[in-house]
Amino acid sequence: MAGGRWAAGLALGWGCCLLLCCAAASKLEVSMPAVVEVESGGTARIECNFYIPGNGSYTYINWSYIDRNNRVRLCRITGSKILEENVDYKGRLSVGEDNALSISRVMMQDARTFVCQVGAGSHGVGENRTELHVYKVPEAPEIGANPAGISVQSSDIPQIAHCVSKNGFPPPNITWHKNGEQLQPEEKMVKIPATLTRESSGLYTVSSTLFAHVTREDRNSLYHCTVHYWLRGQRHAVESRRVNVTVFYPAEHVKLQVMPSSALVKEGDDVKLVCEADGNPAPVFSFYKRGLEDSWQDLSSLADTNSGVLNLHDVKKSSSGLYRCQTLDLDDMRQLEKDVELVVNYIEGVHVKMEPSSPLQEGDSVRLSCDAHSPVALDYQWRDEKGRKVGEGNQLFLSNLTFETSSNFSCKVIAPSVPGLEQSKQVAVAVQGKPRIVAISSPLYVRQDEVVNLTCKAIAFPRPSVHWNVNGTAHEYVENQHIASNLTVRVNHDLLQAGAMCRVSNALGISEKHIQLLVESIRKGKSLHHAGCMHPSAQGLVGACHQWELCSLLAWRGSLGCWFLHCISYCSPLPAKLQGPSCSVSTYFCSNVKAACLSSACSPVRPSGAASCSSGPLGKEAKGWPDVFQETLEAIFLWCTGAWQPGAECKVYSYRNCPNGAFLY
Repeated sequence: MAGGRWAAGLALGWGCCLLLCCAAASKLEVSMPAVVEVESGGTARIECNFYIPGNGSYTYINWSYIDRNNRVRLCRITGSKILEENVDYKGRLSVGEDNALSISRVMMQDARTFVCQVGAGSHGVGENRTELHVYKVPEAPEIGANPAGISVQSSDIPQIAHCVSKNGFPPPNITWHKNGEQLQPEEKMVKIPATLTRESSGLYTVSSTLFAHVTREDRNSLYHCTVHYWLRGQRHAVESRRVNVTVFYPAEHVKLQVMPSSALVKEGDDVKLVCEADGNPAPVFSFYKRGLEDSWQDLSSLADTNSGVLNLHDVKKSSSGLYRCQTLDLDDMRQLEKDVELVVNYIEGVHVKMEPSSPLQEGDSVRLSCDAHSPVALDYQWRDEKGRKVGEGNQLFLSNLTFETSSNFSCKVIAPSVPGLEQSKQVAVAVQGKPRIVAISSPLYVRQDEVVNLTCKAIAFPRPSVHWNVNGTAHEYVENQHIASNLTVRVNHDLLQAGAMCRVSNALGISEKHIQLLVESIRKGKSLHHAGCMHPSAQGLVGACHQWELCSLLAWRGSLGCWFLHCISYCSPLPAKLQGPSCSVSTYFCSNVKAACLSSACSPVRPSGAASCSSGPLGKEAKGWPDVFQETLEAIFLWCTGAWQPGAECKVYSYRNCPNGAFLY
């Protein structure tokens, strides 16, 4: 308001001056601005303009100020001389060529009325005055919210925040705002007391405190204060930062939910029941589960009563039921509660029925039926013992059963609406019957006194036993539901005449097959071009061909010192004994029967110090190899007298997995 009066005075002063100059230009007139404003620390410039009739000159100019109705002279100007007469302004005064008075380093005490008096001889004396107003922009307001929080149930009007603005002049004032709207004092609802303090510097500090009742909606309200001050006839304002106060209020609503969603809970899951209330601070939470006859089991010992979370681990079907969360507000002892239904999805009673249930024979058919119970819809899948899916739906029909199709089948029950919910049940489909011989080494080409292996392979259930009608060393092994017997015997006259009988039997019957042994004539000088891995110069005798057992060894030395000649990715065990002296030859090895052995890049793998059996890369003489061997696997080894050299007498032995028994090429 004081600034407004200054502005009005300034306008009025200049207006009066103009009127006087126009109406009385015939006498000495002095004109000055009514008000001059300057910021503390700045320089104030006060002009003094005068008119002397007839273009006369002044005799003197006196500058002074008013102090308590007394005039205190500052300086006197006569001609070109300036005489300072006030020690308080020493060093801060200056007079310009236009006779304007300048005051530097203005202080708050300089806010007073300054007078310019002009003497002009016969024209008399004239004077005027200027109000010097000193101002200081106050510092930005600092605001602090109530750190303890406010209850909506407080009977007294609580303090919201306090605001301070320092070092202002003239005295500023403070207003309060909530969410951008200015607050006004209101009886019993809003109080805004303020204090104004004059500092030793002459500047003012203003402080204000906001007291107001709050509601639960004020938990998100933002408060700020604004300091207002006048400058050059205009009102200015500086706002503080926004603050929020903690509001305490009782809960009105409570929410209880299952996480994850109850529709997706399955047996074995970990489940959280989360209880939330809209009070601040959060109330105390208690949890209960409804039992028989509307009794309630207290589960609070399993819960975090502060955060409102009940953890249920490895839930079962029995965990399903109605759960309750109860809240207690410790301020007004008010209770709220909320219920939720927990549904634990499950699959139980998985049962597989086989029709007919009587023992199955080869050629029979069987129907497998699968049933289960669950509160949700179920899908059914059938898988074999290797995990491969063989059917869908709750039934699987198997026809024309054989020993080979005997297997353990499983029914996998799935709940599509509940990810991860599934159960399985296994059933054995066993096909019974007398043994069936599936492979035998007949006819077998042998030589007198040679040690050979007789092989008989069969399949049956129950597991059969294998018997031979000749004496020898038998070795049995089981592979993929098959049982095989290898009998090692020495060829004699009686064996050549009668052959051997393989007898396979179980509780359901007997199967027999005869093995015929034939004498192989010695043929010398035959080139082995068709062998694929042999050099044409390697000539000798073709030995007996036997069925052989696959192993993972790639290249190795035989029991009699013969290096194994290998043209495929598998190998065969050597016979227990070879006729003739030991030998030393190179090892040949190819990793693929249809590619590497036909490639000119397939080169010998030779042990240190061994002689070479080939003058060039392998496979050059392998024309037509796939036609000869088809899908069979064969191992060939070479046995020579002494170290091999061109023209040496050698024997070639062949072990082949022949589809029609033994094979001699």
